[in-house]
Amino acid sequence: MSITWIIIGMAVITVFIKATIFVLGGRVVFPPLLQQALGFVPVTVLTAIIVPMILAPHGGGMEFSWHNPQLVASIVAVLVCAATGRQLLTIAIALAVFFGWQFGILHP
Repeated sequence: MSITWIIIGMAVITVFIKATIFVLGGRVVFPPLLQQALGFVPVTVLTAIIVPMILAPHGGGMEFSWHNPQLVASIVAVLVCAATGRQLLTIAIALAVFFGWQFGILHP
């Protein structure tokens, strides 16, 4: 099966699901437990996307070293966010650390 047909199939299924929910609107009522579980979907998906990019940035094995700028910047981001709770400050400092580490300015 070609990749094109797989992508077309995924697109059709996605459009069908979204259109069904849009058309039915408020007539579909989810149980409270399912509503609560669906609240965790964005965080789970974002974590599943970001963690591999941080821990294995080159697609190979895990890189748990100070030579990994993604890992260092993410640790700094967690610490800044926990200390200040300010999102824009967290992003700015994490980006500065990432690029400084990437280009060898901040690490030996």
